[in-house]
Amino acid sequence: MTNLFGEKESPPLSGAMPYRVLARKYRPATFAELIGQEAMVRTLTNALQSGRLPQAWMLTGVRGIGKTTTARIIAKALNCTGRDATTGSIEPCHACDSCRAITEDRFVDVQELDAASRTGVDDIREIVDGVRYGPVAGKYKIYILDEVHMLSKNAFNALLKTLEEPPPHTKFIFATTEIRKVPVTVLSRCQRFDLRRIESVELAAHFTRIAGLEDVSADPDAIKLIAHAADGSVRDGLSLLDQAIALGNGRVALADVKNMLGLADRGASLDLCRHVLLGAMEAALAGYDQMIKVGTDPLQILQDMAELIHRLTRAQILTGGGALDDVPEGEKQLFTDLAAIKIPALTRAWQILLKGIGETQAASQPAMAAEMALIRVAYAAELPPPSDLIKQLREQREASRSEGGAETAPSGGGGGGAKASRFGVSSSGGNAARMIQPQAVVEAQAVALAKPMPQTFREVAQLFATNREGGLYAEICLYVHLVRMVAGQLTIRVERGASASLVGRLGPCLNEWTGQRWMIAVVDDEGLPTLAQEDEAIAQGRRDRAAAHPLMKAVLCAFPEAKLMTLEPKPAAPEIAVMAEADAFIVPLPDEEEEE
Repeated sequence: MTNLFGEKESPPLSGAMPYRVLARKYRPATFAELIGQEAMVRTLTNALQSGRLPQAWMLTGVRGIGKTTTARIIAKALNCTGRDATTGSIEPCHACDSCRAITEDRFVDVQELDAASRTGVDDIREIVDGVRYGPVAGKYKIYILDEVHMLSKNAFNALLKTLEEPPPHTKFIFATTEIRKVPVTVLSRCQRFDLRRIESVELAAHFTRIAGLEDVSADPDAIKLIAHAADGSVRDGLSLLDQAIALGNGRVALADVKNMLGLADRGASLDLCRHVLLGAMEAALAGYDQMIKVGTDPLQILQDMAELIHRLTRAQILTGGGALDDVPEGEKQLFTDLAAIKIPALTRAWQILLKGIGETQAASQPAMAAEMALIRVAYAAELPPPSDLIKQLREQREASRSEGGAETAPSGGGGGGAKASRFGVSSSGGNAARMIQPQAVVEAQAVALAKPMPQTFREVAQLFATNREGGLYAEICLYVHLVRMVAGQLTIRVERGASASLVGRLGPCLNEWTGQRWMIAVVDDEGLPTLAQEDEAIAQGRRDRAAAHPLMKAVLCAFPEAKLMTLEPKPAAPEIAVMAEADAFIVPLPDEEEEE
């Protein structure tokens, strides 16, 4: 067959069989074919065998996990007429008219509705009106509502009564990816199943089996990458596998999958992570510059490194067999090279990267922001953990006291001394290790330990008076009730009348004045009286004791209109001031009754 130009044309494709994508071709048709949902399958199987059927099921999980597929299998199992009841199996037979009609979406008693496009109350009223009529061809009339969280509030309300007391012949199956958007009044009327994400190892085995059925040669590492990129979704993974087969013309190769997923620079990401965590910044910056030149997104570089650090941390914790089964060979080598880096250093790098990702997203020059984040990760490894700093500082102080206050000098290891590693560990003589600390850090720790720590709440308040924060001191005395106090932590209750900034200013001031981090917690517990209330109680006790003194009683008897106004500290001679209207009298008190 030739065209107008005399060129040979390919035969038309209209007569060819239409291609079915893998996600549809290998869609599970029975409960046994569902992968990764054993708990749900066991529950449904027992419920169908015993006849303990709820009026509604709620299936929730991420996209492509099998919610609609499970709903269709339930519909087949409820309406199947061809299976042998004596075997006790609840699997649909796929041979009877009901099973074939449900598979071909033409069974009149199973209605599958898209709640995303039919969100109104009028659509739900059609369902409510149809519920009253019995099934036409099957045992049950079944309504499958996909993405049910998209229904409006009025639509949910219109469904509530029917959902709570439907006719015996009607069942509802809901599917949603946003379970939190479904009203609790609806959830309480449904039997809920949370379909979990499929593990990468299980997905890889499933994709390998499908590749064999399709007579496709697949690289195991390529299948692992596809399973990892699927993020627990079977449908997403099968779509990627379909794309990889088309890209490789019937063969799934690792290089093709990397290019398809945008992971052609995965090796560069591994090398960059290795250089940064080992502190080789010259090599790290050279690799980073090369990645930027080829067009790699700076944000993606940081995100990839954060993912690698997360997986490295998990690999160090999960040391049992199978911890690295789903890890490609390149990453296994990286984890081996970085095995000496401990979890505290990894968590510190993780925190720096998270902050760097936020800065990169907001920066006008993302490449510069990402580069500075990488530099911070590398040089943060030089700082030893705070616990080691405190421990060493205490050891140095004890050694100084034992030697009469002389500073102990670190001993060299002969031949030029020891070389400090990126993680602050230096070996000397082959069997001794010590922490190398920046002098500024040591001095800061020494200053912090030298500052006096308040032992009581009154001493805490006195710090504000000493540091000329009179306003805060007055508010603490008048409005703050102490509930609990431990080293570096205050739990308080604040009365009305205090300024809105009071609690926010307590912590920073105490941090600065004591050299220690303070945590301020505000609760509703009663707590102790305020300092002002305590002072007033003490003063009232002093006045009561003075009024009960015989000499004071004699004064008040001689001057009936006199009132005790103040009690002053003892001057040269003990005195008590008594005021009668406009006249003042100074009366001496015995020493044994005198107050401070």
